[in-house]
Amino acid sequence: MSVNLSKGQGISLQKSDGGNLTSVRMGLGWRSAPRRGLFGRRTSEIDLDASAVLFADKKPIDVVFFQHLVSDDGAVRHTGDNLVGGAGQGGDDEAILVDLARVPVHIDQIVFTVNSFTGQTFAEVQDAFCRLVDEATGQELARYTLTGGGNYTAQVMSKVHRVGNGWQMTAIGEPSVGRTFQDLVPAILPHL
Repeated sequence: MSVNLSKGQGISLQKSDGGNLTSVRMGLGWRSAPRRGLFGRRTSEIDLDASAVLFADKKPIDVVFFQHLVSDDGAVRHTGDNLVGGAGQGGDDEAILVDLARVPVHIDQIVFTVNSFTGQTFAEVQDAFCRLVDEATGQELARYTLTGGGNYTAQVMSKVHRVGNGWQMTAIGEPSVGRTFQDLVPAILPHL
């Protein structure tokens, strides 16, 4: 059963039988919002990019994004760049796989961001979401829906962080401005 998260809400990544999840997928989906034009409604292509920034003691250690598809330790992997979106109704346009069991012990947080590489604002995006899926079973665990659009080009979506011997996901939903994950580091730091 999936949980629809609100901004700031978190869920444990512990299985109902008490065990911990071993591998999760953070999926991102979106569609271009139709605009009224001279000749009717039309949509333009929007290139959103998902990134995962790995932190150790509040310091960025590694990043996974469309130009660096696998973390240095191999535990986090991006499935590839989608330049136009389109799913936005449940399917993932971009995905980042996290093998939680392989994440080195010094990595305590993985923050997921999304940015508009082409510089279009989220007012031009609809049906955008971030979801966490148990990669072993395909079951959706949690979903954070980006609502309201807005005059910003990026968002700090969520984080997966260590709690005791397990992991937890927290929805952040912090709007920001930037075309790349590097632009978003100042917006990420208050959420660590």
